[in-house]
Amino acid sequence: MNKITVGCEEWCELPGLKLPAVKARVDSGAKTSALHAKNIQLREKDGKTYVSFDIHPLQNNRKVTKRCEAPLVGRREIRSSSGHSETRYVILTPLKLGEHTWDIQISLTNRDSMGYRMLLGREAMTGRIIVDPEGAFLHGKVSLKKAESSYRIPKQHKRSLNIALLASNPDLYSNRRIIDAAEVRGHNIRFLDVKHCFIDINAGQPSVHYKDIGMLEDVDAVIPRIKPAVTYYGCSVTRQFETQGIFALNGAVAITRSRDKLRCLQMLSEKGVPMPVSGFASSPQNTKDLIRMVGGAPLVIKLLEGTQGRGVVLAETQKAAESVINAFKSLQANILVQEFVKESQGKDLRCFVIDGKVVGTMERSAAEGEFRANLHLGGTAGVATISAKERKVAIQAAKIMGLKVAGVDLIRSASGPKVLEVNSSPGLQGIEEVTGKDIAGLMIECIEKHLD
Repeated sequence: MNKITVGCEEWCELPGLKLPAVKARVDSGAKTSALHAKNIQLREKDGKTYVSFDIHPLQNNRKVTKRCEAPLVGRREIRSSSGHSETRYVILTPLKLGEHTWDIQISLTNRDSMGYRMLLGREAMTGRIIVDPEGAFLHGKVSLKKAESSYRIPKQHKRSLNIALLASNPDLYSNRRIIDAAEVRGHNIRFLDVKHCFIDINAGQPSVHYKDIGMLEDVDAVIPRIKPAVTYYGCSVTRQFETQGIFALNGAVAITRSRDKLRCLQMLSEKGVPMPVSGFASSPQNTKDLIRMVGGAPLVIKLLEGTQGRGVVLAETQKAAESVINAFKSLQANILVQEFVKESQGKDLRCFVIDGKVVGTMERSAAEGEFRANLHLGGTAGVATISAKERKVAIQAAKIMGLKVAGVDLIRSASGPKVLEVNSSPGLQGIEEVTGKDIAGLMIECIEKHLD
């Protein structure tokens, strides 16, 4: 490759990250190139480690947010020009400058306080670039309007809303993405730790209070992201917001329905939604009949209070099934017994439903030696194309539960799709990484639509 001349700043493209326009500072004094990154996560795919992260690619513009992913090269101790030392993830991705493209290594760091979203260091330039310190944009200048038009700018709502995110951990990927999505659309969003909320129940002015702040006023909408351990209390707080006429993205009644696996299946069954044959009983004397009811072993045994695949057991023989069921019953645990759909081959579909539409779907595959496809248990996810029937079943299940936002899990059986579970607080990381869609943004748009 012939050497090219660049100025002290240039507009470049990172096609591997789907970033069509990034303004970079060219600095031969810096060894490693750097790129602005937030919400950095690692994941395994096809035996390799990948880094995914969020970026606002245009300086001083939070309207544009992109989720990027690239192979991990490693971690590196990097010292800034100010002498600050930081351990950063380093990725490998193509750089396009003018008509020239080559792979470079880039470290990921928060560059909010810097004047440029990207720094081009000498490692990326060695043998390829000659720097003209008095020049700038020698490979084309991009106007701000043109740079913005190369990205999808979220539509700004006609007024700024006050939104409360009711959850337990502000650092979870899903919660950070929801906060970012609300802010880039011009809304005010506050994280509320559900355990620090308390409620005032009276006939005159029912209210929700928070920590030592006092009564929460001027809340337009609440987004409940309640973990299973605090379902009762979290739904009580959500219900209190609803008594004040505040819009809840998922209401307390709908969340309670979905969290009770037995009630959920009973409601779906009443409306004719297909699902695996399921049984429920209290006495060990009914164990053999329970097993026979679902078609015998192998079968799946589920704790009603289990989440993310925990408390789910595959019993491959009649004797094993009897032992596990009776063991759970001796602990006075509530369990479901379900037929095992062998033809699903350890795979299921997660359909993300928002406001009566399937906005994203992924297929999850169980890890080797495992039958549960949950990502938290080492499962992997990929893009999925679903049939009209599968789409209809997912939408119907969310509607029956009364959920505006739901993760509906389906399996493909010989007789068609069957609903495994309806999740009222589905995680965003897997679905956003697989589909590349701004699912968090669609959740905020759902609030805007209903408040309009």
